[in-house]
Amino acid sequence: MKKVMFLTVLVLMAIIVTACGGGNESSNASDDEVSLWVHTSDETPEGEAMQSTIDRFNKEYEGTYSATIEFIPRSGAGGGYEDKINAALTTDTLPDVLTLDGPNTAAYADAGMIAPIGDYITNKDDLLPSIIQQGTYDDQLYAVGYSESGVGIFYNKQMLEEAGVDLSTLPTVEEPWDWDQFMELSKTLVNTYDTAAIDMGFDDKSEWLMYAFSPFLWSQGGNLVSEDGSTAEGHFNDENSVKTFSFIQEMVKEGYTTITPVEKGFHTGEYPMKFGGSWTIAEMEDYPDVEYGVMPYPASPDTNELVSPSGSWQYAMAASSEKQEAAGALIDFMTSTESLTEITLANSVLPAAHSVVEEVQDKVSPQMNVLIQQNQNSAHARPVLPNYPQVSRVFQQTVSDAAYYEENSDVQKLLDEKTGQMEKALK
Repeated sequence: MKKVMFLTVLVLMAIIVTACGGGNESSNASDDEVSLWVHTSDETPEGEAMQSTIDRFNKEYEGTYSATIEFIPRSGAGGGYEDKINAALTTDTLPDVLTLDGPNTAAYADAGMIAPIGDYITNKDDLLPSIIQQGTYDDQLYAVGYSESGVGIFYNKQMLEEAGVDLSTLPTVEEPWDWDQFMELSKTLVNTYDTAAIDMGFDDKSEWLMYAFSPFLWSQGGNLVSEDGSTAEGHFNDENSVKTFSFIQEMVKEGYTTITPVEKGFHTGEYPMKFGGSWTIAEMEDYPDVEYGVMPYPASPDTNELVSPSGSWQYAMAASSEKQEAAGALIDFMTSTESLTEITLANSVLPAAHSVVEEVQDKVSPQMNVLIQQNQNSAHARPVLPNYPQVSRVFQQTVSDAAYYEENSDVQKLLDEKTGQMEKALK
């Protein structure tokens, strides 16, 4: 019954997000050979780095273990890879090691699909806290992310300077601004340019709204659900949530942001600021005339605690694997400093370990270093819950509804209603 329920959850998981080699269809190969399925293509920088790591593993462990990798690119809303995982789950033909997105950890673990791997990972102290957080369920480590992600506030230097902003006074990771200070900056920019100060991505009706906006709640000291994940009542509708969603609503109400942003508005000089990540840095390479910087997330004025988004794909071990020692050795090898550094640089993503930060910080741009530093100091994983997709959907709807301030001016009433929906999602 639990497997059937898990398949339903897995279909929902496919909506969330952020073959080469002789990969086996199951873990029934030779005793020392482990199979790995990954969700990307062998032609991507990420896939090439994974293949390189497998080649090094096979060379280093020659005569002891060997590994094969199969590339199964995701398509559409997560099809392709997730479809194959679904099929393998029903026929007990999962590989020994697989990749999974961070928010999927609890569902996979709760269904008994993946096994704890904490005993096999030798560098746990080096991994970023957010990596441990997103891979841990019921106090056991089930998965290890091989990279990280984050969001910062990208700003057009020329537009801010023309609005009279002294760039040297902007916030840093060490000294972040609070919501009030950020709204003052936004007010200045709106008065200067008569348009929204920042594109926060309100038009993206997807996991983005959970990923990008939940850190505001955590910065305020709030949470979506209780610590044990059993209830949202008294948490998602408490005073901290009211303050958080009031801030989000005020950003829209005052015209500091917009629910209908112009596509590529920041890139083309329509908006002076934008929520963006490492992918935005890559996009900006096509706009060389725009000189931009990155500042950290604003913090709640009540706590002054910087909290930022995070989340990554991970490696995990199938509980059905009959070669857990070999599978554990492979995951440990693929999350070593050398392996993580290779994939971080190849894929232009944020590092998953402190040692990797040291390896890459002199090899990336100043803008990327702001994201890296913010991530290392403040990243917070999304809730590790078996019913995460449903919980996330309620949060997304709450952000969207709060933006319609005329219809939902009573934030407490809105949160009480959404908390009821989240309670149902947790059952």
